[in-house]
Amino acid sequence: MKLAEAREFALSLPEASEQPHFRYSSFRVNGKIFATVPTDEKHLNIFVDSERLELAVSMFPDAYEKLWWGKRVVGITVRLSAADASDVQDLLHSAWKRKAPKRAIDANSR
Repeated sequence: MKLAEAREFALSLPEASEQPHFRYSSFRVNGKIFATVPTDEKHLNIFVDSERLELAVSMFPDAYEKLWWGKRVVGITVRLSAADASDVQDLLHSAWKRKAPKRAIDANSR
């Protein structure tokens, strides 16, 4: 998957925006970050729940790895060149849904 495709999908979600986050770019909904783009632009950090994270990492270790923040796992790092586009979209949607307000989730289900 290419970063441009991931960006296009993330920004297609209701109320999603892209904003700087220190040296990274971030995708947000309602001011809350659901994914970040490291400066190399070859990876994507997505803040998914532990169940989705564990499944992706165990099934596709070449494409996904745990994202650590200190001693805590906070999401998943996607190696874009090795990841399937539909899987990345599913992860982005899941992360967006965890942060989105109810009105945005309702708008997305129509």
